[in-house]
Amino acid sequence: MAALLLTGFPGFLGSALLPRLLARREGVRAICVVQPQHLATAQRRVREIEAAHPHTLHRVELVEGDITAQDLGIDPAARDVLGEVNEVWHLAAIYDLTVAEGVARRVNVGGTARVLEFCRSRPQFSRLQYVSTCYVSGRYQGEFTEDALDEGQTFYNHYESTKFEAEMLVRTAMADGLPATVYRPGIVVGDSRTGETQKYDGPYFVAAFLRRQPRVAALPAVGDSVKTSLVPRDFVIEAMDQLSVLDRSVGRTYALTDPNPPTARQVANVFARHLGKRVIWVPLPLGITRAVLGSVPGLERLLGLPAELLDYFASSTTYSTANTIADLAGTGLECPPFESYAGRLLDFMVDHPEIDSSAMV
Repeated sequence: MAALLLTGFPGFLGSALLPRLLARREGVRAICVVQPQHLATAQRRVREIEAAHPHTLHRVELVEGDITAQDLGIDPAARDVLGEVNEVWHLAAIYDLTVAEGVARRVNVGGTARVLEFCRSRPQFSRLQYVSTCYVSGRYQGEFTEDALDEGQTFYNHYESTKFEAEMLVRTAMADGLPATVYRPGIVVGDSRTGETQKYDGPYFVAAFLRRQPRVAALPAVGDSVKTSLVPRDFVIEAMDQLSVLDRSVGRTYALTDPNPPTARQVANVFARHLGKRVIWVPLPLGITRAVLGSVPGLERLLGLPAELLDYFASSTTYSTANTIADLAGTGLECPPFESYAGRLLDFMVDHPEIDSSAMV
């Protein structure tokens, strides 16, 4: 039986993606490389997926491993299960704006290098499906196209810079003949239909801040016209699923984000309306606001607004989705507008206070 290898399970995207991949690939099984500390969660998630999607029954195998280690850290005794792997989905990464450089480099860059080694070792390899991020753009000014990558840009944080370096490794491998497709999600939020998410970060910090305020809330006016590249999980999953089986998608890069993104101000105002709040925008320079937020002890925790978040409310980068739109034409799949699902994100957040902003490491 042919097999695909999946990293990043039981993460937010990987958990939703797995049953879709198996539904489209009859006769294929999935081998998920899981770190030992996440094995119990992964086992529970597989049981849930099998119960909800009977077509996955007995087609998912969990293998302990570590993408940063030689041979993906898989025990030699278990490597025989990898013999039929001819497709790899590499989702595992550190998704954290505050991540330390060493950790980010080990997982995002080193882990990708190990996955590429594995792909090259397959005798009949069909494709690497690689999940990058729109934010390989860093501080680039203007529209960042899907074919662009190294434009001499600098970066806001180690997450961005290491994801850039990782995609550079993938692009180099593609130039050397490795069949691959690159997907660049924007800021992934919850499901547009249910609001379900696995952590509250990015725009959720703004929502949490607004929830704690009285009827009138003050926010620094640092994002009046800045576009925020939000995208619901279900669109990302469905787009990757559909694009992954197209012959023409080999060698292509896809920005998976809203082609008509809301401004930072619109995001806050939509959240505020749903929460019955009104926002007053205080004209404060970004530099001063960020410096105060990052230097006054306890202020970030008090407000619930990380200083790093402000960079994304003042960035002038926008993202072309031309490849995505062209290759999804005729499928009926489009990214829904933010205002159509924002309320569901907030309702889920209110109903699930046990979830926090922690990344899976």
